[in-house]
Amino acid sequence: MSDMKTIFKIATRAIKANKMRSVLTSLGIIIGVAAVIVMLAIGNGAQISLQNEMKSMGSNLIIVRSGVATSSGARGGHGSQPTMKAADGDAIQEKIAKIRLAAPVLEETTQIVYGNANWATGVTGTDNRLFEIKDWDLAYGRLFSETDVKNASKTAILGQTVVHELFGDLDPLGRVIRIKGIPFQVVGVMKKRGQNSMGHDQDDVVFIPISTAQKKVMGTVLPDQVRHIMLQAVDTQSTYTAQDEIRQLLRQRHNLGINKDDDFVIMNLTQMMEMMENSTKIMTILLGSIASISLLVGGIGIMNIMLVSVTERTREIGIRMAIGAKAWDIRWQFLTEALVLSLLGGMFGVILGFAGIELVSVFSTLTPKVSVFYVLLPFSFAGFVGLFFGFYPAYKASQLNPISALRYE
Repeated sequence: MSDMKTIFKIATRAIKANKMRSVLTSLGIIIGVAAVIVMLAIGNGAQISLQNEMKSMGSNLIIVRSGVATSSGARGGHGSQPTMKAADGDAIQEKIAKIRLAAPVLEETTQIVYGNANWATGVTGTDNRLFEIKDWDLAYGRLFSETDVKNASKTAILGQTVVHELFGDLDPLGRVIRIKGIPFQVVGVMKKRGQNSMGHDQDDVVFIPISTAQKKVMGTVLPDQVRHIMLQAVDTQSTYTAQDEIRQLLRQRHNLGINKDDDFVIMNLTQMMEMMENSTKIMTILLGSIASISLLVGGIGIMNIMLVSVTERTREIGIRMAIGAKAWDIRWQFLTEALVLSLLGGMFGVILGFAGIELVSVFSTLTPKVSVFYVLLPFSFAGFVGLFFGFYPAYKASQLNPISALRYE
């Protein structure tokens, strides 16, 4: 222990004797560690945002949209062919065991009015199953009753942004808003959700019963028509295995012959989100790998300076060997110097990395998220780099001939 303590003192004394050179030598490590921390934090932040997005959308989701209409060779987008009905969703929920819930959705953007205030927002016709699928709770008030849906009642549930824009500090419950000039009574307010990963405000929405949307607000080409049906499977695996059953059931319900194409589109959101999450993980690894190149460059810098140091201190090495120092004593001396240089660089790199994260948060829309692992990883790697690139100079120093070293000028 005393030998190691002595070696450490000698190593730190040598570093202090050449302060500027030591700082410049560690610069590559400092930049490398900082870059790795910032890049990993950005990637981690992207993953967390995506996970929050998945959580806000709900779990194990499948969306069935109306098909694509074609007129004079021109093809419309998804949903342009009005084929889906709310009854299709009910049938899917009833007949396919792998599907837990099916919520009809009919939506459009329109102006809503309360007194002298007005606001353009998304109006969504649906039923209570959508809130259960999205795992979205009420802040206060109530959800739609069976009577609301059955009788196409003019009731509305508001998102927090709409409440703020129309009512300010007033309690909206029981008050009447107008959607396309039609009066609706506010019966509930949803809990705040915030923005999703695409920057869309999830609280900027008004919910009304699906039957009311179909008959009194949006109008439909077909009776019971919906824009899409949101399905929730019983588990993740069922989102894959249930798709074929859904397709067969809908083809049967829509009377599609063998030679006819589907008049609907099935989208597995779980699969899409998993692909996006995997892409984000790969991006994080790539960002970290690119940034770690700076660490390797820093390690090469340490090796170069240590080789210079061995040459400069050849006579000192010869004296130490002459008074009894063994080869490993010399090796440990130079290895310790390299390790101290790299760890000091790593420490300042961590500080610079946190500063970089703050700058990214302030001057960009990215939201980096740092974790202990993402700090310890580059710091530990910096120490490994110091040992790896310091070994050859240390080995070279330990192999010097004591007599030749004493004669070295």
